[in-house]
Amino acid sequence: MTTENGGPRAVWRAVAWGGAALLLAAPLVAMQFTDEVQWTAFDFIAFGVMLALPLLILEIALRLASGLAYRAAVVVALGTAFLITWSNLAVGIIGDENNPLNQMFFGIIALPIVGAFFVRFRARRMATVMAITAAAQFGTAFVALAYEQFVFVIVGVFALGWLLSAWLFREAADHADRTRLTGQA
Repeated sequence: MTTENGGPRAVWRAVAWGGAALLLAAPLVAMQFTDEVQWTAFDFIAFGVMLALPLLILEIALRLASGLAYRAAVVVALGTAFLITWSNLAVGIIGDENNPLNQMFFGIIALPIVGAFFVRFRARRMATVMAITAAAQFGTAFVALAYEQFVFVIVGVFALGWLLSAWLFREAADHADRTRLTGQA
């Protein structure tokens, strides 16, 4: 589709890594202008790891996946997992970041990771894994509802991210099936 030196893949990479660098630099800049932001070296390292892990997975997906729908599904799933992790570590989803119930959200993130290896990253099966993850995420919404009503909305948004990823994986599988049947890309 493209060479390493240019094309859509290079643009995806530049946007993703450049955006991560800007996100990592934002607290450093904010610390120069306000006392409200006080990050330690550990905070920067933790956030750097949080940014680097999904980006490395994205790099692998861009190299191995052939279709736009599959790549988009990976991006949506990684983005959803990143937002859950970020919000959970920063302020906590239920109560504050020290609430033990927040650990269930990390369990939700583990579902697609384990599931992806179990189904060998095959698009149609990944769609099922993402749908199961969305169902589990909706389950956490009912737990959260017992503590804070607004959390129900936030968790619902996360579940919609998993559902969007499931739909995109399903589209990728359908495209692969059509390609096999017609012999065209």
